Amino acid sequence: MDQIRTQVAIAGAGPVGTVAAYLLASQGIDVVLLEAGRDCALDLRASTFHPPTLEMLDQLDVTSRLIEMGLKAPIYHFRERQTGDVIEFDMSELSDVTRYPFRVQCEQYHLARMLSEAVRGQPGAQVLFNHRVLGFEQSASDITIHAETPLSIISIKADFLIAADGANSVVRKWLGTQFDGFTYPEKFLCYTTREPLEQHFSNLAHVNYVSDPHEWMVLLRVPSLWRVLVPASPEQDDGLLLADANKDEVFTRLLGDGRAVQTEHRTIYRVHQRVAQSFRSNRVLLIGDAAHLNNPIGGFGMNSGIHDAFNLGERLLSIYRHGADADHALNAFDVQRRRTACEFTQAQTIRNLQYLDAGKGGEHALRKREMEQVSADPVKRREFLLRQSMIDCLEREKEYA
Repeated sequence: MDQIRTQVAIAGAGPVGTVAAYLLASQGIDVVLLEAGRDCALDLRASTFHPPTLEMLDQLDVTSRLIEMGLKAPIYHFRERQTGDVIEFDMSELSDVTRYPFRVQCEQYHLARMLSEAVRGQPGAQVLFNHRVLGFEQSASDITIHAETPLSIISIKADFLIAADGANSVVRKWLGTQFDGFTYPEKFLCYTTREPLEQHFSNLAHVNYVSDPHEWMVLLRVPSLWRVLVPASPEQDDGLLLADANKDEVFTRLLGDGRAVQTEHRTIYRVHQRVAQSFRSNRVLLIGDAAHLNNPIGGFGMNSGIHDAFNLGERLLSIYRHGADADHALNAFDVQRRRTACEFTQAQTIRNLQYLDAGKGGEHALRKREMEQVSADPVKRREFLLRQSMIDCLEREKEYA
């Protein structure tokens, strides 16, 4: 059996795993990045990069490239579908606290592919596609990871294993770590289309949360496509949801006549609100979707995973380069990031979805009035923008160490 020796092994070459790998490898840490697939996954779910994430990625010299590939979105809308009312928020109001007072709309796989190539160029770093983690054993001094290739089984001996292997994390399952929370009963249906939706609406932003008492939608613009997210009944057959007839109905409700709309992708997925009971088990660290899951309203999932990667990466660097106590540093990572996941990301994404899915009776009108009041009040509006941009949660996180 082949064996590789490295300092840090990372499972998962999505945006979170590749950020962790490049952050460490670019600072001279030996890294092995393992990915079960043949390449970084062409995943269309995450596409929003928030200001603090852009600040972090600037340390890796990739923010300017993301901006070039993506779209700047300083303005986002909460829109009422029935009335056409628009509540607008402008992130440029935060230019006094961030160099990037806007979102960047760019599909996550661009970042993952960019950084996986960059990792390959670092001395002491390897990127191994078609390598699926099977299991591992920990000792007092190291961890041995076993991975399957198309032709063999290999083992990697490392100081630490970072699990960035997604919602169905094999690493988390091997640890037996509980993944507390719930799954939303409804399915989420995502379409991508080249239909110029901006020609069907007046003043459509790149980011739009569309609500009414009967059905909510999210309309997100990425460089070449619009992404349209809608809820679907859990009882509906997946085949019928993906069929042309349902596509026609969805876009007819949105545009008036959806029969001519062509879609590039149609995807169904279930959405969860879950947080692992611990992000650390001795030499194994959980980050990204392996550690926490939330609904997509607000675009917090990938961003919070990248924040995990930076928090953990900087602590590992302090261990390797400055002799920091490993237990203290890694326990601080666990405390900070888990509290942020529980107290901010979970709470805010649940609140965001509740606003769109306000329900029956007068609840929808009440929540609309509350949002209008927030928008009209400069103090409340700034507080809202700081929360929705994820600036506030990272400031609060400093208090947790």
